[in-house]
Amino acid sequence: MGKRRATIVQTGDPMLFRVELEIPVSSKTIFDFIAIPSNHSVMDGSKMVKGTLSGPDRLFLGAKFGMKMKQGIPYLIKNEVVEFEEGRSIAWRHLLHNVWRYELQPINEGKTLVVESWDGRNARAQWWLRFRSFDKWVPIAMAKTLVQLEEVLLKKS
Repeated sequence: MGKRRATIVQTGDPMLFRVELEIPVSSKTIFDFIAIPSNHSVMDGSKMVKGTLSGPDRLFLGAKFGMKMKQGIPYLIKNEVVEFEEGRSIAWRHLLHNVWRYELQPINEGKTLVVESWDGRNARAQWWLRFRSFDKWVPIAMAKTLVQLEEVLLKKS
């Protein structure tokens, strides 16, 4: 059997990306994993997230957390959780105000549709995002993230 692939969903908006994957793990388990910032580098499909810098052990609405990143050169990014519904959805944004969101839709007790989205519609400096050709690589990195998330969670179970 070949490697699984997440589906890149066409949104019709060049500043909104969405990917999804059915993962055979409970929504609670998935949410609990994503809500821990130190897990982000483990599941990151872009290979840009290198580790945590600051923040709580587990995220909550309004939590601020910093991450060590690398895209060519190392840098630091601070995020703030802007949406949080226990077991269902979590979203954060950084200084450019693009939003990373995970929505979990239980299919049954042991299977969840995980939807990851990147929303740049209200982002500051949209010219920069277009200049960096985000639409060419971000959806692919997001799809890899969901596959990596599934692999990590299945190894833990």
